[in-house]
Amino acid sequence: MSWIKRPARAVTVGAVSLAMAAFTGIGMLGAQAAMGATGGAALAAQPLAAVGGSLTRTTDATTGAYSSPSMSVEVALAPSHEAALARALADAYNPASPGYHHWLAKGQFAARFAPSAATRSAVAGYLASRGLKVLSSASPFLVRASGSSAKVSSAFDTTLRTYRDPQGKSYFANSSAARLPASMTGQVLGIVGLSNTVREQSMVARTKRVIRPSHASAAAPAAAPANCEQPYPTRAQWFANVNSGTPIPFGYGGGPGCQGLTPSQDNSIYSAPNAGARGQGAGVTLGLVEYSAYQQSDIQTWAHQFYGSHYSAPLRDIAVDGGPLAAQCPPGDTCPAQYNFYAGDIEVDADIEMQLALAPAVHQVQVYEAPNDYTGQTGLDMYSMIAQDDSADSVSSSWAVCENDAGAGYAQAENTIFEQMALQGQSMFGAAGDTGAFACIRSDGTNVVNVLDPPSQPWVTSVGGTSFENFNPGHKAKPAYPKPGTETVWNDDSLCNSSANEGGQTGFFWCGYAGAGGGGNSQFWGRPGYQRGPGVNNPGTVTGSCTLASAGTPCREVPDVSANADEFTPYAEYCTGSAATPYSVCATFSGSQVPPGWFGIGGTSLSSPLWSAIFADRDSFQGQRAGNANVLLYQMFRASSGQFFHDITGIGQQTNDNGLFPARPNFDMATGIGTPIMASLITAQV
Repeated sequence: MSWIKRPARAVTVGAVSLAMAAFTGIGMLGAQAAMGATGGAALAAQPLAAVGGSLTRTTDATTGAYSSPSMSVEVALAPSHEAALARALADAYNPASPGYHHWLAKGQFAARFAPSAATRSAVAGYLASRGLKVLSSASPFLVRASGSSAKVSSAFDTTLRTYRDPQGKSYFANSSAARLPASMTGQVLGIVGLSNTVREQSMVARTKRVIRPSHASAAAPAAAPANCEQPYPTRAQWFANVNSGTPIPFGYGGGPGCQGLTPSQDNSIYSAPNAGARGQGAGVTLGLVEYSAYQQSDIQTWAHQFYGSHYSAPLRDIAVDGGPLAAQCPPGDTCPAQYNFYAGDIEVDADIEMQLALAPAVHQVQVYEAPNDYTGQTGLDMYSMIAQDDSADSVSSSWAVCENDAGAGYAQAENTIFEQMALQGQSMFGAAGDTGAFACIRSDGTNVVNVLDPPSQPWVTSVGGTSFENFNPGHKAKPAYPKPGTETVWNDDSLCNSSANEGGQTGFFWCGYAGAGGGGNSQFWGRPGYQRGPGVNNPGTVTGSCTLASAGTPCREVPDVSANADEFTPYAEYCTGSAATPYSVCATFSGSQVPPGWFGIGGTSLSSPLWSAIFADRDSFQGQRAGNANVLLYQMFRASSGQFFHDITGIGQQTNDNGLFPARPNFDMATGIGTPIMASLITAQV
């Protein structure tokens, strides 16, 4: 099966390397041999050619030339034997193939598909010949080097300049395409580190300026003496909240103090199977991608509240590049203190607690923690470690950056890692975003139509957001899913849009302030072969403009699936902080909550780990890894959508788009296929 259509990549022009299609141009082995036999100095004498995808154009004004005594760059190399890699991926996900679900063992991916020693040596030799210092890297697919900005500019025959974005943030980037010897560019996917715009953002949403009912209690859910639920906020309440500072009454779910849904409610609403530990992730390892430290004691407090004092959350922290508490930042990169240490503790706690809410019997939750840098190199190191460790069966990331800021070269470097995970049977999920169809609003302040990376990647399951709006289960321990048409796309009162005036603010303001589920077309990736079914071809479909696909190819559409993500129909989170947790978000507010430490939390940061936990449950029940979830999800969608998913149709719903793309029957770019019916997803033999 042909999974993705993409342009041919000859050895003289750098372009996309998707392992789901065959390599074209001069044979890989011949090219590697030529490169291995050629010294760095000889390569330097060759004509230069542009590295495809190495220039990300900007409309921001330049503020001058960039100069630094030291900076770090990584050359991302294409896998070897790309045609064989494409066949291996196709076979692993084709039920008719003898290789179906025969996953590679740890280490086999690199042994079969890593660039040859000759290729790596040639690239390293060339960089050294241009005065750069070659460093060790986290992956055989990356060659890292450092040097002054002048030497880096010279090595890649480009110019580095500084810019200022609409939010006033300064950054640097190359102002022309990077160039390398022509014989080398066919083996290069991209250059990472020529810009510092890969600044990971978390996708968490918390209520702002709310007032708690006077009878909200600190008692445990089962002992709460009074009903403290409140109706869903109106547009008028939102306008008064922003323009006059008027608090919005809030109380939702059965968590302590009516501060969000409990695990029992999460499972009941989305119809979890009554299958015991086997349907709760027993024996499976979950993984998380994080850029912040957290306190394990918070997780244990949360777990004891809902599972009893006998339960101990099975946590394992894995530091990458020193982690956010002892950052080993790449030379010349930036790992600001205010974005490290405990700066994202609210995100980490939410991710772990959401996974444990649906998969409490898992063997382990592995929390990978890297420094939050500006060039994305620590992120590549983290994803590389997750793939190389090959111990996490189902992985979620609630951190992302819009495709405009990631750039094509960085996206391709990530894609190789996600191909490895797919061939090893690891499931990878990502949060589709919290600012509707305008994914760059929080990262660089622009309101262009854009989606997030890595959720837009073809081997990542993009998870969007929905809302239960006026459905509030209160303290009911096992509420049923609400009547059809109740669950909507997440876009609080439809405030996120392109209108110039929504209650005295622009619609784009509301996308960032109130939030909305992300979704749209990738500007990089073509539509994968698995992405088929009713609604996939729709009025919003874009064809021919995804730069890493062959001409005429429809672009990848996201999200794939969704789940509740509205901060006003939230999940119960417990997170605390103090002077001992520098830069903690939770330290700034949670102590004043009723009860202290507890609050409601939303965002696609919750829907992504929710789906990763569902697949941990499925792996446990089925006794094997499911692998990349998308192939199975779209197969289920085409076979019997109503058995596996709640379709968010938009019909008869006031909230019916994510700011641009409408919710429609079947697939749409507001909610994807729909939200989960857990019992079928976990137990069905498909």
